[in-house]
Amino acid sequence: MYDFDKIIDRSNTDAVKIEACSEMFDNADIIPMWVADMDFAVPNPITLTLRERVEHPIYGYTMRTTRFMQSIKRWQKKRNDWDVDARSIVWCPGVVTALSLTIQALTEKGDGIIIQPPVYPPFFDVIRKNGRIIEENRLKSDDGKWSIDFDEFEQLCQKSTTKAFLLCHPHNPVGREWTTDELKKMGDICVRNNVIILSDEIHSDLMLNGRRHHPMATISDEIANQTITYMAGSKTFNIAGFATSYLIAKNNDLRQKYVDAQEALHLQSNLMGPIALQAAYENCEPWLNELQTYLSENVEYVIDAFKQELPEVIVTNPEATYLIWLDFSALGISHEDLRYLLYRKARVGMNDGKTFGEGFSACFRLNIASPMSVVEEAVQNIIKTLAPLRK
Repeated sequence: MYDFDKIIDRSNTDAVKIEACSEMFDNADIIPMWVADMDFAVPNPITLTLRERVEHPIYGYTMRTTRFMQSIKRWQKKRNDWDVDARSIVWCPGVVTALSLTIQALTEKGDGIIIQPPVYPPFFDVIRKNGRIIEENRLKSDDGKWSIDFDEFEQLCQKSTTKAFLLCHPHNPVGREWTTDELKKMGDICVRNNVIILSDEIHSDLMLNGRRHHPMATISDEIANQTITYMAGSKTFNIAGFATSYLIAKNNDLRQKYVDAQEALHLQSNLMGPIALQAAYENCEPWLNELQTYLSENVEYVIDAFKQELPEVIVTNPEATYLIWLDFSALGISHEDLRYLLYRKARVGMNDGKTFGEGFSACFRLNIASPMSVVEEAVQNIIKTLAPLRK
């Protein structure tokens, strides 16, 4: 029903993914496969709803309505089998902003916060730039299959200075959808040690190959009481420009401390964001279902292409998200040479693994949320550039 093969020219739209290429890669003539938004048109019901509102000539102060909150409640029930109390939902101006505000509200300077590298670069920023201490529970990789070091995780939680755990679920960039057993094990450790769980689940709608997401807060009542969940439609429906997200917190005290921090800044919702999210949740599930199939096929192509033509590259097979973690270590090429070969010769703009944590200089994150023809061109450019350099 939907044309995900259509190539849409995004030039002259102030798109970061396009306009920042010269600065990021020292090359404007590049295939942009980096910033985590998609090159697909948003579902038509969103556009129609926004157009209808734009036609009204007054754009004054607005509020989040009961209908807006109910659309979130219904979405979580249908997609994740999660019965959410509408009173536990709080509008936020963006997930990263909300994480930073939460850290300010619930922890003190000098407190430790656990993250699991390689991980989304802003996780480092919201901890370090708020004067908190990063506690790294690095993920373990066995030929691209990623797992958690639970012994180290528990040791970090037991430290008297550790106050929070910033969970990425599904994980960006390695694409793990943590199992219910893994979630319970992490959650129980946090409960025993009174560590607050800040669960970033912004990619939770983008499950691949028929998988289903399990929010951390659904694992047990005890875990839910110690968890704040952050979600949005931005990745799901390609509406990141509207800066609208929400958090869900069962614990009244944790939720109110966040609300107080947000209200202290008098942050206002933009007019169009809630309208776009509500339209997406009410009318765009068929589009999402087809998108998930398309993304799964793109992932399959990337994995097969490298397996057949450049098997030295370790390709993480994501269980969710439209991001693929590529490890070029076996080629024995320096970080600077890799950047030159990928960005200047192959002309593929990917996120540098060094920004996801120490020790990942031979890795890059590939965004495959583009028409298949674009993904094929990018992957073939990489293979043709690097294959002759095999040891």
